[in-house]
Amino acid sequence: MLRFCVATLALFACISLARSGELLTEPAGRIIISVRNQKLMFVQSGVKPITYPVSTSKFGLGDDWGRMTTPLGFLQIVQKIGDNAPTGAVFHNRHWTGEILQPNAPGRDPIVTRIIWLRGLEMANAHAFSRCIYIHGTPQEKMIGRPASYGCIRMRSNDVAALFSRVALGTIVQIVPDHLPSAKQALTELTTPLVGAPPNNGMTLAHRSEKTPATVHKNSIVSRGRGA
Repeated sequence: MLRFCVATLALFACISLARSGELLTEPAGRIIISVRNQKLMFVQSGVKPITYPVSTSKFGLGDDWGRMTTPLGFLQIVQKIGDNAPTGAVFHNRHWTGEILQPNAPGRDPIVTRIIWLRGLEMANAHAFSRCIYIHGTPQEKMIGRPASYGCIRMRSNDVAALFSRVALGTIVQIVPDHLPSAKQALTELTTPLVGAPPNNGMTLAHRSEKTPATVHKNSIVSRGRGA
């Protein structure tokens, strides 16, 4: 009986550890976002990197509360919202409202199509999740390619839908102030481990237990910020 209890406790401990580290295992592929170029690069081993135009914040860079700025550094995808929603689907508080907007609809600037929610992995971007920093679609596609957001990373609807289908939970996102690396350099750096052993710059990897919703039905959680 004692041996059975010990074995059972060991099994539960293993399951608990596996769940708590679920997002610490980095999937194949990374995202690099260049503020200077206003571009996003998705890198996968053995595949030519894919680059999309984006818009970062028109208010500059940073992660301070009360400022609609884009954080820099290493982050991680922790939620994907809007799977199978139609292109141009309007989201409010991460719920699809039922409305669909065409690109560049006059006078409208909501979040549309897809939401990829990010969580910061460094002290310098520790508020990103609570500030609702997303990669998301925008109807203001004519503004893509220059800083125009309220802190998030904006993309054209077709582009964010394509990216959404390619990335997995746990994917590392690096936002840099400088130019994107070359495709060769990006593929080389892809083999550099980021997860499991934080580098000397103080990056600390977040665990799932850090007030992150364990499961989120698409479009079903309450917003705590503009996140646009």
